[in-house]
Amino acid sequence: MATERQHPLALAKRVVVKVGSNVLTQDSGLNLAVIRSISRQISRLMSKGREIILVSSGAMAAGMRKLALPARPTEIPARQGVAAVGQAGLILAYEKAFARHGRKVAQILLTAEDMTHRKRYLNARNTLNTLLAWGVVPVINENDTVMVEEIQFGDNDNLAAVIALLMDAQALINLSDIEGLFDKDPRTEPDARLIPEVVSIGRTIESVALGIPGSLGTGGMLSKIRAARKTTAAGIPMVIASGRQRDILLRLFAGESRGTLFVPRSQRLPSRKCWIAFSLKPKGTLRVDGGAEKALIQRGKSLLPSGILGVEGEFGSGDPVQFVNAAGEILGNGLVNYNASDIRKIKGLQTNRITAVLGEKPFDEVVHRDNLVLFAETD
Repeated sequence: MATERQHPLALAKRVVVKVGSNVLTQDSGLNLAVIRSISRQISRLMSKGREIILVSSGAMAAGMRKLALPARPTEIPARQGVAAVGQAGLILAYEKAFARHGRKVAQILLTAEDMTHRKRYLNARNTLNTLLAWGVVPVINENDTVMVEEIQFGDNDNLAAVIALLMDAQALINLSDIEGLFDKDPRTEPDARLIPEVVSIGRTIESVALGIPGSLGTGGMLSKIRAARKTTAAGIPMVIASGRQRDILLRLFAGESRGTLFVPRSQRLPSRKCWIAFSLKPKGTLRVDGGAEKALIQRGKSLLPSGILGVEGEFGSGDPVQFVNAAGEILGNGLVNYNASDIRKIKGLQTNRITAVLGEKPFDEVVHRDNLVLFAETD
Protein backbone atom coordinates (compact mmCIF):
# COMPACT_ATOMS: atom_id res chain seq x y z
CA MET A 1 0.00 0.00 0.00
CA ALA A 2 2.84 2.43 0.81
CA THR A 3 4.23 2.12 -2.72
CA GLU A 4 0.81 2.70 -4.29
CA ARG A 5 0.18 5.73 -2.13
CA GLN A 6 3.58 7.23 -2.65
CA HIS A 7 3.12 7.55 -6.40
CA PRO A 8 0.71 10.52 -6.72
CA LEU A 9 2.50 12.60 -4.09
CA ALA A 10 5.97 11.65 -5.29
CA LEU A 11 5.19 13.23 -8.65
CA ALA A 12 3.57 16.35 -7.19
CA LYS A 13 5.65 19.50 -7.50
CA ARG A 14 2.84 22.01 -6.94
CA VAL A 15 0.72 21.18 -3.87
CA VAL A 16 -2.16 22.85 -2.06
CA VAL A 17 -2.18 22.25 1.70
CA LYS A 18 -5.38 23.09 3.58
CA VAL A 19 -5.37 23.30 7.37
CA GLY A 20 -8.63 23.31 9.34
CA SER A 21 -9.72 25.41 12.30
CA ASN A 22 -9.66 22.52 14.75
CA VAL A 23 -6.02 21.84 13.92
CA LEU A 24 -4.90 25.46 14.28
CA THR A 25 -6.74 26.51 17.43
CA GLN A 26 -6.91 25.56 21.09
CA ASP A 27 -8.79 26.87 24.14
CA SER A 28 -6.43 29.82 24.57
CA GLY A 29 -6.50 30.83 20.90
CA LEU A 30 -4.18 29.92 18.02
CA ASN A 31 -2.11 26.78 18.51
CA LEU A 32 1.29 28.33 17.81
CA ALA A 33 3.10 25.01 18.15
CA VAL A 34 1.05 23.54 15.30
CA ILE A 35 1.56 26.64 13.15
CA ARG A 36 5.32 26.42 13.71
CA SER A 37 5.31 22.71 12.86
CA ILE A 38 3.35 23.16 9.63
CA SER A 39 5.54 26.12 8.64
CA ARG A 40 8.69 24.07 9.25
CA GLN A 41 7.41 21.14 7.19
CA ILE A 42 6.29 23.34 4.30
CA SER A 43 9.63 25.15 4.32
CA ARG A 44 11.49 21.84 4.15
CA LEU A 45 9.33 20.65 1.25
CA MET A 46 9.92 23.92 -0.58
CA SER A 47 13.67 23.60 -0.08
CA LYS A 48 13.42 20.33 -2.04
CA GLY A 49 11.84 22.08 -5.02
CA ARG A 50 8.13 21.80 -4.28
CA GLU A 51 5.73 24.73 -4.62
CA ILE A 52 3.29 24.94 -1.71
CA ILE A 53 0.10 26.98 -1.53
CA LEU A 54 -1.38 27.12 1.98
CA VAL A 55 -5.14 27.48 2.49
CA SER A 56 -5.62 28.24 6.15
CA SER A 57 -8.76 28.35 8.24
CA GLY A 58 -8.69 29.66 11.79
CA ALA A 59 -9.53 33.36 11.51
CA MET A 60 -13.07 33.04 12.85
CA ALA A 61 -12.06 30.64 15.63
CA ALA A 62 -9.08 32.79 16.60
CA GLY A 63 -11.22 35.92 16.65
CA MET A 64 -13.89 34.25 18.80
CA ARG A 65 -11.32 33.25 21.36
CA LYS A 66 -9.51 36.59 21.28
CA LEU A 67 -12.83 38.35 21.93
CA ALA A 68 -13.91 35.69 24.47
CA LEU A 69 -17.11 34.94 22.57
CA PRO A 70 -18.94 31.78 23.72
CA ALA A 71 -20.38 30.99 20.26
CA ARG A 72 -20.09 31.98 16.61
CA PRO A 73 -22.17 35.16 16.02
CA THR A 74 -25.25 34.80 13.83
CA GLU A 75 -25.35 38.37 12.51
CA ILE A 76 -23.24 38.88 9.37
CA PRO A 77 -21.57 42.16 10.52
CA ALA A 78 -20.54 40.53 13.81
CA ARG A 79 -19.14 37.48 12.01
CA GLN A 80 -17.21 39.73 9.66
CA GLY A 81 -15.81 41.70 12.59
CA VAL A 82 -14.74 38.55 14.42
CA ALA A 83 -13.01 37.26 11.28
CA ALA A 84 -11.15 40.57 10.86
CA VAL A 85 -9.85 40.38 14.43
CA GLY A 86 -8.78 36.78 14.01
CA GLN A 87 -7.23 37.15 10.55
CA ALA A 88 -4.72 39.72 11.78
CA GLY A 89 -3.39 37.35 14.41
CA LEU A 90 -3.44 34.37 12.05
CA ILE A 91 -1.27 35.93 9.35
CA LEU A 92 1.12 37.40 11.94
CA ALA A 93 1.60 33.94 13.45
CA TYR A 94 2.44 32.49 10.03
CA GLU A 95 4.77 35.36 9.22
CA LYS A 96 6.77 34.77 12.39
CA ALA A 97 6.76 30.98 11.99
CA PHE A 98 7.98 30.99 8.38
CA ALA A 99 10.57 33.71 9.12
CA ARG A 100 12.38 31.15 11.30
CA HIS A 101 13.14 29.27 8.09
CA GLY A 102 13.93 32.27 5.93
CA ARG A 103 10.56 32.22 4.18
CA LYS A 104 8.21 35.10 3.47
CA VAL A 105 4.43 34.81 3.35
CA ALA A 106 1.75 36.67 1.42
CA GLN A 107 -1.84 37.04 2.61
CA ILE A 108 -4.50 36.48 -0.05
CA LEU A 109 -8.20 36.84 0.81
CA LEU A 110 -10.68 35.69 -1.83
CA THR A 111 -14.40 35.45 -2.45
CA ALA A 112 -16.18 33.09 -4.85
CA GLU A 113 -16.87 36.12 -7.06
CA ASP A 114 -13.12 36.42 -7.66
CA MET A 115 -13.21 32.97 -9.28
CA THR A 116 -16.26 33.65 -11.47
CA HIS A 117 -15.17 37.07 -12.75
CA ARG A 118 -12.78 36.31 -15.62
CA LYS A 119 -10.40 39.24 -15.06
CA ARG A 120 -10.17 38.64 -11.29
CA TYR A 121 -9.70 34.92 -11.93
CA LEU A 122 -6.70 35.61 -14.17
CA ASN A 123 -5.32 38.21 -11.76
CA ALA A 124 -5.46 35.75 -8.86
CA ARG A 125 -3.75 33.06 -10.93
CA ASN A 126 -1.03 35.44 -12.13
CA THR A 127 -0.37 36.75 -8.62
CA LEU A 128 -0.09 33.26 -7.17
CA ASN A 129 2.26 32.16 -9.94
CA THR A 130 4.46 35.19 -9.27
CA LEU A 131 4.60 34.50 -5.54
CA LEU A 132 5.52 30.87 -6.13
CA ALA A 133 8.27 31.93 -8.54
CA TRP A 134 9.64 34.21 -5.79
CA GLY A 135 9.62 31.38 -3.25
CA VAL A 136 6.96 33.14 -1.17
CA VAL A 137 4.29 31.09 0.63
CA PRO A 138 0.77 32.23 -0.33
CA VAL A 139 -1.54 31.96 2.71
CA ILE A 140 -5.10 31.97 1.39
CA ASN A 141 -8.36 32.35 3.28
CA GLU A 142 -11.89 33.36 2.39
CA ASN A 143 -12.45 37.09 2.72
CA ASP A 144 -14.93 36.77 5.57
CA THR A 145 -14.95 40.52 6.25
CA VAL A 146 -16.87 41.20 3.01
CA MET A 147 -18.55 37.80 2.76
CA VAL A 148 -22.23 37.54 1.96
CA GLU A 149 -24.04 34.40 0.81
CA GLU A 150 -23.89 35.33 -2.87
CA ILE A 151 -20.07 35.54 -2.95
CA GLN A 152 -18.96 33.01 -0.36
CA PHE A 153 -17.18 29.72 -1.03
CA GLY A 154 -19.03 28.16 1.91
CA ASP A 155 -15.99 26.60 3.56
CA ASN A 156 -12.25 26.34 3.09
CA ASP A 157 -12.46 22.73 1.89
CA ASN A 158 -14.25 24.06 -1.19
CA LEU A 159 -11.86 27.01 -1.44
CA ALA A 160 -8.84 24.66 -1.36
CA ALA A 161 -10.31 22.53 -4.14
CA VAL A 162 -11.00 25.62 -6.26
CA ILE A 163 -7.43 26.84 -5.71
CA ALA A 164 -6.07 23.41 -6.70
CA LEU A 165 -8.02 23.63 -9.96
CA LEU A 166 -7.08 27.28 -10.54
CA MET A 167 -3.37 26.59 -10.11
CA ASP A 168 -3.19 23.19 -11.83
CA ALA A 169 -1.89 21.63 -8.63
CA GLN A 170 -0.71 18.03 -8.66
CA ALA A 171 -2.06 17.24 -5.17
CA LEU A 172 -4.31 18.57 -2.42
CA ILE A 173 -3.62 17.64 1.20
CA ASN A 174 -6.43 18.38 3.62
CA LEU A 175 -5.24 18.42 7.24
CA SER A 176 -8.07 17.81 9.68
CA ASP A 177 -8.50 16.99 13.37
CA ILE A 178 -9.14 13.32 12.58
CA GLU A 179 -6.90 10.88 10.71
CA GLY A 180 -9.01 10.54 7.58
CA LEU A 181 -12.35 9.18 6.40
CA PHE A 182 -13.77 6.53 8.74
CA ASP A 183 -16.74 4.24 8.24
CA LYS A 184 -18.33 6.01 11.26
CA ASP A 185 -17.47 8.90 13.58
CA PRO A 186 -14.26 7.85 15.43
CA ARG A 187 -14.87 10.48 18.10
CA THR A 188 -17.98 8.67 19.32
CA GLU A 189 -17.63 5.12 17.93
CA PRO A 190 -14.63 3.15 19.31
CA ASP A 191 -14.88 0.49 16.57
CA ALA A 192 -14.72 3.01 13.71
CA ARG A 193 -12.34 1.91 10.96
CA LEU A 194 -10.21 4.14 8.74
CA ILE A 195 -10.87 3.91 4.99
CA PRO A 196 -7.33 4.12 3.57
CA GLU A 197 -8.27 4.61 -0.08
CA VAL A 198 -11.30 5.82 -2.03
CA VAL A 199 -11.37 5.08 -5.75
CA SER A 200 -14.91 6.27 -6.50
CA ILE A 201 -17.00 8.83 -4.62
CA GLY A 202 -20.59 7.67 -4.68
CA ARG A 203 -23.61 7.82 -2.43
CA THR A 204 -22.15 5.30 0.03
CA ILE A 205 -19.11 7.47 0.69
CA GLU A 206 -21.28 10.58 1.02
CA SER A 207 -23.61 8.86 3.50
CA VAL A 208 -20.61 7.87 5.63
CA ALA A 209 -19.35 11.46 5.57
CA LEU A 210 -22.74 12.80 6.62
CA GLY A 211 -22.30 11.08 9.97
CA ILE A 212 -19.01 12.86 10.71
CA PRO A 213 -19.77 16.58 11.25
CA GLY A 214 -17.34 19.37 12.01
CA SER A 215 -17.29 21.53 15.14
CA LEU A 216 -15.38 24.83 15.15
CA GLY A 217 -15.12 25.15 11.38
CA THR A 218 -17.95 25.35 8.88
CA GLY A 219 -16.90 22.22 7.02
CA GLY A 220 -17.42 18.67 8.27
CA MET A 221 -16.34 15.49 6.52
CA LEU A 222 -19.01 15.90 3.83
CA SER A 223 -17.45 19.17 2.64
CA LYS A 224 -14.10 17.36 2.35
CA ILE A 225 -15.68 14.60 0.27
CA ARG A 226 -17.19 17.20 -2.03
CA ALA A 227 -13.77 18.83 -2.35
CA ALA A 228 -12.29 15.44 -3.23
CA ARG A 229 -14.92 14.95 -5.94
CA LYS A 230 -13.82 18.20 -7.57
CA THR A 231 -10.09 17.53 -7.45
CA THR A 232 -10.22 13.88 -8.48
CA ALA A 233 -12.47 14.75 -11.45
CA ALA A 234 -9.67 17.07 -12.57
CA GLY A 235 -7.05 14.33 -12.16
CA ILE A 236 -5.73 15.71 -8.86
CA PRO A 237 -5.30 13.29 -5.91
CA MET A 238 -6.42 14.42 -2.48
CA VAL A 239 -5.41 13.15 0.95
CA ILE A 240 -7.26 13.72 4.22
CA ALA A 241 -4.90 13.29 7.16
CA SER A 242 -4.48 14.41 10.75
CA GLY A 243 -2.78 17.77 11.10
CA ARG A 244 -1.94 16.85 14.67
CA GLN A 245 0.34 13.95 13.73
CA ARG A 246 3.99 14.84 14.03
CA ASP A 247 5.60 15.72 10.68
CA ILE A 248 2.51 14.56 8.81
CA LEU A 249 3.40 16.39 5.58
CA LEU A 250 6.97 15.08 5.52
CA ARG A 251 5.75 11.56 6.25
CA LEU A 252 3.19 11.69 3.45
CA PHE A 253 5.76 12.85 0.93
CA ALA A 254 8.18 10.20 2.17
CA GLY A 255 5.64 7.62 1.04
CA GLU A 256 4.11 6.64 4.38
CA SER A 257 0.52 5.41 4.29
CA ARG A 258 -1.39 7.98 6.33
CA GLY A 259 -4.98 9.14 6.27
CA THR A 260 -7.28 8.56 3.30
CA LEU A 261 -6.17 8.86 -0.31
CA PHE A 262 -8.77 9.84 -2.91
CA VAL A 263 -7.54 8.39 -6.17
CA PRO A 264 -7.88 10.73 -9.17
CA ARG A 265 -9.81 9.70 -12.27
CA SER A 266 -7.68 8.34 -15.09
CA GLN A 267 -9.86 10.22 -17.59
CA ARG A 268 -9.85 13.73 -16.23
CA LEU A 269 -12.53 16.32 -16.86
CA PRO A 270 -11.27 19.10 -19.20
CA SER A 271 -10.18 22.25 -17.34
CA ARG A 272 -12.98 24.35 -18.85
CA LYS A 273 -15.60 21.88 -17.64
CA CYS A 274 -13.98 21.79 -14.20
CA TRP A 275 -14.34 25.58 -14.10
CA ILE A 276 -18.02 25.38 -15.08
CA ALA A 277 -18.79 22.56 -12.65
CA PHE A 278 -16.83 23.66 -9.62
CA SER A 279 -15.72 27.30 -9.74
CA LEU A 280 -18.92 28.98 -10.90
CA LYS A 281 -21.81 29.52 -8.51
CA PRO A 282 -25.19 29.06 -10.25
CA LYS A 283 -27.28 32.22 -10.50
CA GLY A 284 -30.48 30.39 -11.30
CA THR A 285 -32.15 27.03 -11.94
CA LEU A 286 -33.70 25.41 -15.00
CA ARG A 287 -36.17 22.57 -14.37
CA VAL A 288 -36.22 20.06 -17.22
CA ASP A 289 -38.63 17.32 -18.21
CA GLY A 290 -37.92 13.59 -18.51
CA GLY A 291 -37.18 13.76 -22.22
CA ALA A 292 -34.55 16.46 -21.76
CA GLU A 293 -33.03 14.59 -18.82
CA LYS A 294 -32.67 11.48 -20.95
CA ALA A 295 -31.22 13.45 -23.87
CA LEU A 296 -28.64 15.11 -21.62
CA ILE A 297 -27.54 12.02 -19.70
CA GLN A 298 -27.91 9.18 -22.19
CA ARG A 299 -27.29 10.87 -25.52
CA GLY A 300 -24.98 13.75 -24.57
CA LYS A 301 -27.22 16.38 -26.16
CA SER A 302 -27.52 20.12 -25.57
CA LEU A 303 -30.41 21.57 -23.56
CA LEU A 304 -33.14 22.88 -25.88
CA PRO A 305 -36.06 25.15 -24.89
CA SER A 306 -38.58 22.37 -25.59
CA GLY A 307 -37.32 20.39 -22.58
CA ILE A 308 -37.52 23.22 -20.04
CA LEU A 309 -40.42 23.19 -17.59
CA GLY A 310 -39.54 26.15 -15.39
CA VAL A 311 -37.04 28.90 -14.61
CA GLU A 312 -35.96 30.14 -11.17
CA GLY A 313 -33.88 33.23 -10.47
CA GLU A 314 -32.74 36.17 -12.56
CA PHE A 315 -29.63 35.83 -14.71
CA GLY A 316 -28.17 37.07 -17.97
CA SER A 317 -26.86 35.43 -21.10
CA GLY A 318 -23.58 33.65 -20.36
CA ASP A 319 -24.32 33.23 -16.65
CA PRO A 320 -23.97 29.87 -14.87
CA VAL A 321 -27.14 28.00 -13.93
CA GLN A 322 -27.92 24.58 -12.53
CA PHE A 323 -30.50 22.27 -14.04
CA VAL A 324 -32.71 19.90 -12.10
CA ASN A 325 -35.14 17.18 -13.10
CA ALA A 326 -38.86 17.11 -12.34
CA ALA A 327 -38.12 15.55 -8.93
CA GLY A 328 -35.77 18.41 -8.02
CA GLU A 329 -32.54 16.38 -8.29
CA ILE A 330 -29.58 18.45 -9.48
CA LEU A 331 -28.28 17.11 -12.79
CA GLY A 332 -25.48 19.56 -13.53
CA ASN A 333 -24.34 23.10 -14.29
CA GLY A 334 -24.07 25.06 -17.51
CA LEU A 335 -23.68 28.48 -19.14
CA VAL A 336 -26.89 29.79 -20.70
CA ASN A 337 -27.23 31.39 -24.13
CA TYR A 338 -30.36 33.36 -23.12
CA ASN A 339 -31.32 35.45 -20.11
CA ALA A 340 -33.93 34.31 -17.61
CA SER A 341 -36.70 36.49 -19.04
CA ASP A 342 -36.25 35.14 -22.57
CA ILE A 343 -36.05 31.53 -21.39
CA ARG A 344 -39.38 31.97 -19.61
CA LYS A 345 -40.88 33.09 -22.93
CA ILE A 346 -39.50 30.20 -25.01
CA LYS A 347 -39.60 27.33 -22.49
CA GLY A 348 -41.45 24.33 -23.83
CA LEU A 349 -41.24 25.56 -27.43
CA GLN A 350 -39.58 23.99 -30.46
CA THR A 351 -36.50 25.87 -31.68
CA ASN A 352 -38.24 26.92 -34.92
CA ARG A 353 -40.57 29.12 -32.86
CA ILE A 354 -37.86 31.12 -31.04
CA THR A 355 -37.68 33.86 -33.69
CA ALA A 356 -41.45 34.40 -33.66
CA VAL A 357 -41.43 34.86 -29.88
CA LEU A 358 -38.18 36.82 -29.35
CA GLY A 359 -37.78 38.48 -32.75
CA GLU A 360 -34.44 36.73 -33.28
CA LYS A 361 -32.79 33.35 -32.77
CA PRO A 362 -29.08 33.72 -31.94
CA PHE A 363 -28.95 30.09 -30.71
CA ASP A 364 -30.98 26.90 -31.00
CA GLU A 365 -29.70 25.71 -27.62
CA VAL A 366 -30.43 27.25 -24.23
CA VAL A 367 -27.27 25.52 -22.96
CA HIS A 368 -24.86 24.04 -25.50
CA ARG A 369 -23.31 20.67 -24.72
CA ASP A 370 -19.82 22.21 -24.72
CA ASN A 371 -20.92 24.58 -21.94
CA LEU A 372 -22.59 22.09 -19.60
CA VAL A 373 -21.36 19.53 -17.12
CA LEU A 374 -23.42 16.66 -15.75
CA PHE A 375 -22.49 15.78 -12.19
CA ALA A 376 -22.53 12.10 -13.17
CA GLU A 377 -19.41 12.97 -15.24
CA THR A 378 -17.60 14.07 -12.07
CA ASP A 379 -18.29 10.93 -9.98
